[in-house]
Amino acid sequence: MNTINIAIADDQMLFRKGMAAIVNAFEGMNVVCEASNGHKLLAFLETATQKTDVILMDLSMPELNGIDTMKIIHEKYPDQKVIILSIHNEEKFVIHLIELGASAYLFKNSEPEDVEKAIRGVIEKGFYFSEDTLGAFHKRLSNKKTHVSVHDNIPIVLSTREIEVLNLICQEFTAQEIAEKLFISVRTVDGHRNNLLEKTGARNTAGLVIFAIKNNLVNPTVLL
Repeated sequence: MNTINIAIADDQMLFRKGMAAIVNAFEGMNVVCEASNGHKLLAFLETATQKTDVILMDLSMPELNGIDTMKIIHEKYPDQKVIILSIHNEEKFVIHLIELGASAYLFKNSEPEDVEKAIRGVIEKGFYFSEDTLGAFHKRLSNKKTHVSVHDNIPIVLSTREIEVLNLICQEFTAQEIAEKLFISVRTVDGHRNNLLEKTGARNTAGLVIFAIKNNLVNPTVLL
């Protein structure tokens, strides 16, 4: 099993050190960077000699906060997986961060096992949504008076196969598992995923799930 390299960005030293100790205790994981703000994290990424697989990042950091840091990361390292760690649990805030490119969003009172699940989830499937996150999605969207269907009033057209792939992505199947279920190659699955990203404007797999939930292609309650 390949080692998963983790970077942690948080200005609170005790929290950062504690999180590093927790992550280093997980099997096959190694913290390669601890940064107190976005500038230091970006400086590490620019000079790192080994790939950083996942970044655990706080939002409220001095000098360069998590939101602005994530925007820069998405532009310079579009495939980089970022897990947001935050005290903010407002549903509209959670959804906004996922749409900006976060692969997962964890509240700072999450259990250590949720952190491990999130890291492995974004590595294996491209995203991870905890029960709290999915609950926030459901609350946000259920408060809306109407839901828009992808078949009505959306200026894109998804093929039947693309909708099938999107549905399976939402159910957390890997590309290999989707290929087996649909009797197609993994390369074809990746092609459909890339088409979905282009058509929907989503930044990553997590964004595709948000698109599906928003447009009534999947009910967030079935993902809980």
